[in-house]
Amino acid sequence: MHYPWWYVPFLTSPMLIAAISVLHVLVSHYAVGGGFFLAVETRYAYRTKNTDYLSYLKQHAWFFILITVVYGAITGVGVWWTIGLASPLATETLIHNFVFGWAIEYVAFILEIVAAFIFFYYWGRLKEKTHVTIGWIYAWAAWFSLFVITAITAFMLNTGAWHVNRGFWTGFFNPQLIPQVLARTGGAFLLASLYVYLHASFKAKDRALRDLIESRSARPALWGALMIVVGGVWWYLALPESSRAALAAASVLNVLMVFIFALTVAVFVMLYLGPYRNPGWFTPGFTILIFLSGVAAVTTGEYIREAVRKPYIIYNAVLGNQILPEEIPALRKSGYLEGGVWTRALVSKDYPKAVSGTGVDEALLLTLPDTEQRKLGAVLFQYHCNDCHAIEAGYSPIAHLTRGWTFEMIRVVVEHPEKSHFFMPPWAGTREEAILLTKYLVNIAPAHPAGMYYGNGEGRTP
Repeated sequence: MHYPWWYVPFLTSPMLIAAISVLHVLVSHYAVGGGFFLAVETRYAYRTKNTDYLSYLKQHAWFFILITVVYGAITGVGVWWTIGLASPLATETLIHNFVFGWAIEYVAFILEIVAAFIFFYYWGRLKEKTHVTIGWIYAWAAWFSLFVITAITAFMLNTGAWHVNRGFWTGFFNPQLIPQVLARTGGAFLLASLYVYLHASFKAKDRALRDLIESRSARPALWGALMIVVGGVWWYLALPESSRAALAAASVLNVLMVFIFALTVAVFVMLYLGPYRNPGWFTPGFTILIFLSGVAAVTTGEYIREAVRKPYIIYNAVLGNQILPEEIPALRKSGYLEGGVWTRALVSKDYPKAVSGTGVDEALLLTLPDTEQRKLGAVLFQYHCNDCHAIEAGYSPIAHLTRGWTFEMIRVVVEHPEKSHFFMPPWAGTREEAILLTKYLVNIAPAHPAGMYYGNGEGRTP
C-alpha cells in the first residue's frame, strides 16, 4: 500500500530475496568462522615455526578474501537491493527502528575490510604479534557484525515487548537474539572448517600438512555442530505461538526440521570419525560431500526460519502483504484501492467512471464491465496476495490452489483468508473489492481435473 509493487513471475519476489540471502549467508558465515580460523592458526604456525603451514595459510587468506570480501560484498548489496524492492515497508521499519544498530554494523564492516586487507597484503612485513593481532581484530569485528545483524533479523521473527514502547534496545534484545546468535556462531565455525577442508584438499599437497589441517579444524567444526543443535532447540522454544502453529501445520516444514537435524548429526559423525579420529580421509570427494551436506543443513535452516514468520514479515509489526496491522480497519471502510497512492492513481487514470469527488467509489467498481472488473481484481491480487503466491505457475500458485472452486467458495476465502488458513494475512479491503478479486481468481482457476470424484457417484471422464 505504501509503495509500488515489484512483480517477479514464477518465483515471487520474497523467494528471490530468499535465494540471494541464502547465497550471502553461506559466505557471511564463512567470513566469521574463517576469521577465527586464520587468527588462531596463524598464531599456532608462528609459535611452532611451521613455515609450510604459514605458506598454506597465506594461500587460504587469499581464497578467503576473494570469497568473503568480493563475493560477499556483491551478494550483500544484492540482499539490500532485493529487500528494498520486494519488501519496502518491512525494510523501512527495520531501518527506522535500528538506525543506531545499522550504523554500528557499518563501522564493524569497515573495520573488517581494512583488517582483512592489512592481514593479507602485509603478510611477512608485520611483526608476528602485530600480524596475529590484526587477525583477531578482523575475527571479532566480523563476529560483532554477525551479532548486530542477527539481532535485527531475529527481531523479525519475535519482536518481544517492542510493541509496548517501540524502543531500540527492547527490539534489539528480543527473545530470538541469543538462540539465533548461538546457532549462527556454530554455523560459522562449522562452515569455516568445511571451506578449509574443501580448499586444502585441492591446495595442500603434503600429506603431513593435510593431516595437520584436518585435525586442527575438526574440533571447532564439532563444537559448531553442537551449537547449531542447541541454538536450534532454543530457537524453537523462543518462537511466538503463531510461528509454532505455522510450523506444526506445514508438513513440509516438519520434514525439513527432521532433515536439518539429521544432516547436522550426519556431518558431526563424519567429522568425528574422519578428520577428528582418523586423519587421512582428506580426499576431494570426501570434502565435497561433507561440504555440500553442511551447506544443505544451513540452507534448510534458513528456509525454515523464514517460512514460520507468516502471516507477518515482521512479527506483530508488518503483515506479509506489506500492510501495517493497524491500517486494516480503515482500509476495510475506505477501500484497498483508495488506500494506496499507486492503486488510487491507477483507478483514477484508467477507470475515471469509478471515481467520485471523495475518491474511489466502491459501489461504482461493480458497474464496470466484467473484463475491467477482472483487471482490477488482478491489481488487487498483485498488491494483496502476490507476496506469497504466484499466479498460474511457480511458488504456491493461486490458480492451482483454487482449482475447481466455486465463486462462493473463493469469495468466502478472499473475505476471510485468516480463517481459512491462520497463517494468511486478513483481508484489507471492502466487500466490493473482494468480489473483484474473486472474479479474477475464478477466471484464472483451471477446471476440475478429469477423473475426479464429485460426491454424487459420478466421475468426470476425459
